Amino acid sequence: MRGPGLFCCCLTALLLLGGADDVEDVEDVTIRDRSHIDSTLKLTEDKPKDDYSAALQRLRKIYHSAIRPLELSYKYNELRQHEITDGEITSKPMVLFLGPWSVGKSTMINYLLGLDDTPYQLYTGAEPTTSEFTVLMHGPKMKTIEGIVMAADSSRSFSPLEKFGQNFLEKLIGIEIPHKLLERVSFVDTPGIIENRKQQERGYPFNEVCQWFIDRADLIFVVFDPTKLDVGLELEMLFRQLKGRESQIRIILNKADSLATQELMRVYGALFWSLAPLINVTEPPRVYVSSFWADDYHAETHRELFLKEEISLLEDLNQVIENRLENKIAFIRQHAIRVRIHALLVDRYLHTYKDKMTFFSDGELVFKDIVEDPDKYFIFKSILAKTNVSKFDLPNKEAYKDFFGVNPISSFKLLSQQCSYMGGCLLEKIEKAITHELPDLLGSIGLGKKPGSLNCDVTGCGEAPKNRYRKH
Repeated sequence: MRGPGLFCCCLTALLLLGGADDVEDVEDVTIRDRSHIDSTLKLTEDKPKDDYSAALQRLRKIYHSAIRPLELSYKYNELRQHEITDGEITSKPMVLFLGPWSVGKSTMINYLLGLDDTPYQLYTGAEPTTSEFTVLMHGPKMKTIEGIVMAADSSRSFSPLEKFGQNFLEKLIGIEIPHKLLERVSFVDTPGIIENRKQQERGYPFNEVCQWFIDRADLIFVVFDPTKLDVGLELEMLFRQLKGRESQIRIILNKADSLATQELMRVYGALFWSLAPLINVTEPPRVYVSSFWADDYHAETHRELFLKEEISLLEDLNQVIENRLENKIAFIRQHAIRVRIHALLVDRYLHTYKDKMTFFSDGELVFKDIVEDPDKYFIFKSILAKTNVSKFDLPNKEAYKDFFGVNPISSFKLLSQQCSYMGGCLLEKIEKAITHELPDLLGSIGLGKKPGSLNCDVTGCGEAPKNRYRKH
């Protein structure tokens, strides 16, 4: 940072070269009007908050009664490293900021929340400044929360982060701010990608931590600026982690008002050229071109265009906030589909193992042959043929080598044996949740019913599970 001595020297030089008027021009920085942020995000509206408690209670009940039992029985968390907590089910939408270092991620958050010149302004600069994962949340007063405290609090959605170790928790920080926008959404600022630094120097599994946040983010802003368009190994790895989440990704070309029109067009084309090999989808993510910071746009730039782009981005953000409950239900249903597929695959591996075993067989060698070449035994093809599963939803075959390396096949039961007189069958319960319960809950919201009106008479929040073996 510039010290007062350097600032005085600059003032003296300006006075000698151009007179006091020039100094006045330098000091007179125009701050951009923020009224469009408040109006687009509806921060000025004084309306009661939507009551999602009954719908979230119903969603939580479906997860614990129909999805989690199968998840635990077939150790799904050890395959995907994705454990869902109650805090995650009830959490607000999460907006994740990713991208190279010093492209304006922290500055953008400061601008959206109006944190400039406040005690909780995120530190910014031309050099790499953000070395922590910073979570901005709502709270009754401004305060900072250490990562170790966030992970220990089971009421929050961050308790699973403990598995990444103490080194990471020291790089995790939470900031609570009494801001109206944070009542409806949480922001996560991340360390910038530095291509010439080895990942091991971070002291924690950076890519795995990023994946944890990516899996839970409702909206992902990948930020670039005109000077950092090159794609290195770490950025390439990041986009591989984003595969399958294209609908949540928004690309931001920041600091656009620093370029003349012709140069901006060239930079825009160069950005697409760099990202095209990494985003192999029919419809690429939306790209926003503007300058997201508190200072006014530079003179003689496309002010109206940049403002329209900014408002479009804010509308996008507001849509995610408005669709909070729908997105949460869809996320739980997608998780249930993956758990079901995993259980079907483990069941198929176990069936094949039992079929190939004889009295004289070496069980370890028999199963090693199955795991090494599942196609020879039609493991994955049989799942596609006999069940309602898309080939695009099947997990990587290689992942099961590691999975069964730590989980012996003999520790699992067949799906046909996962039934009880009182509770019914685990597979039937999760399939009912996927095909009926979750779509019905989603439909009740989509039809315009207020989430708060979903009482237990309608949703069955407190009813005992029906026993399919009993006559009613």
